[in-house]
Amino acid sequence: MSESKTTTNHDDIRQWAEDRGGRPAVVRTRGEGGILRIDFGEAEEEFEAIEWDEFFRIFDENKLAFLYQDETGGGKTSRFNKFVDRNQKG
Repeated sequence: MSESKTTTNHDDIRQWAEDRGGRPAVVRTRGEGGILRIDFGEAEEEFEAIEWDEFFRIFDENKLAFLYQDETGGGKTSRFNKFVDRNQKG
């Protein structure tokens, strides 16, 4: 069974992403910042590459947490991730 974890630790997030070949990206919206994503290199034309500093500025300003899995249910390396409200209960 796969287990999801949540963190706000910048080093853990960066390490998880880089271990899987991921890079910080954003989908720009009309508001300030944008929607954060981890870009794994698939063709996603909406993704704009950004530096980790900008990524974590947006992450912290929006009070986000990083929900992720290390492994799939079958034991393979997982790339599942999602950004959630860090104050969310449950």
